[in-house]
Amino acid sequence: MSIPTVTMDQMREVDRIMIQDLHIELNQMMENAGRNLARLAFLRFRPSRVVVLAGPGGNGGGGLVAARHLANWGVGISVVLGKEREEMGPVPAHQLDVLDRMSVPTVAEPSTADLVIDALIGYSLRGNPRGRAADLIEWTGDQAAPVLSLDTPSGLDVTTGEPGRPSVSAAATLTLAAPKTGLLAADSVGDLYLADISVPPAVYDAFGMEMPADLFGEDTVVRLG
Repeated sequence: MSIPTVTMDQMREVDRIMIQDLHIELNQMMENAGRNLARLAFLRFRPSRVVVLAGPGGNGGGGLVAARHLANWGVGISVVLGKEREEMGPVPAHQLDVLDRMSVPTVAEPSTADLVIDALIGYSLRGNPRGRAADLIEWTGDQAAPVLSLDTPSGLDVTTGEPGRPSVSAAATLTLAAPKTGLLAADSVGDLYLADISVPPAVYDAFGMEMPADLFGEDTVVRLG
């Protein structure tokens, strides 16, 4: 099955079309991403305890959605934020509020677990990670537990495939909507999966992309490599 790829700028336009033209809101895409991430984490890694590293944007929001689903399935969850609470975007902040009301703990520092979910930085990174995000990325490199990244390993340039300093090295990556060009050439991606976040065919058509019509016919997560 041939799957087209997108650059960072093309993915920005996909998101713009989804939100502005089609009114498929960020919280809807975030819910789809996070549920698929939780399902992949649960079925592939079978963890009893998971640390979720969540950034302040849409990527972090997807990680928080995954934390909610995994907690509902009996997995022990702790959440570590890549920014202060007041720096969270409004949609991720809503997801964090839900977790607070569920008594899912948000902790200052990560601890050992069976699985680390990396939802710190999404596809829009330019340059090297800095500050708290960089510290948490470096922490993942010292862990024996596997890392599952959402959309891209944090720190990776999704267009060129060049890792930043620092950058996450993942056991598996669940990318969204379409695989980003740089993911196919990067060793740090691990096993690459693609998740359905309900992108209508017309969005792909706008880029001249021929996405297989039956891509998600059997499952909302498919393995690409």
